[in-house]
Amino acid sequence: MKAILAAAVAALAITALVPAAQADTRVRVGRLACDVEPGIGLIIASSKDLTCKFYRSGYKTEVYEGRIDKLGIDIGVTGYTHIEWLVFSASNTKYGTGSLSGNYVGGSAEATLGVGLGGNWLIGGSRRGYALQPLSIQGQVGLNWAVTLTGLTLY
Repeated sequence: MKAILAAAVAALAITALVPAAQADTRVRVGRLACDVEPGIGLIIASSKDLTCKFYRSGYKTEVYEGRIDKLGIDIGVTGYTHIEWLVFSASNTKYGTGSLSGNYVGGSAEATLGVGLGGNWLIGGSRRGYALQPLSIQGQVGLNWAVTLTGLTLY
């Protein structure tokens, strides 16, 4: 338990520092909207499939499939979950199909009693220079409580 909490604190600290260091070289390029499949938290782990749409002004919407994996305290059942991220890029990065593909890691916290909210602190992504905003907000329905290390894979 102490290791999970330490890792979550480390992930929060990293996400607080990274945006400040990259503020001069990153620009907002769009929004990633994800719908997560319903699922059950298995006390210490869960894995759910998701479908995401990347919206970028002046471009066709791009669809990604993926998975969100959680390790830590994850107890309960969730139905529909929707997560939104802002997408950033290095100012000199050229956009290409599949640019958001990759792995993201960090932490999550959520609480649901009927209707609930959660947050995901994730950093990482592809080597093509795109990154998700480190903090996202999600809305969901179900009965769930979770504080976890989280991994997101988009392909």
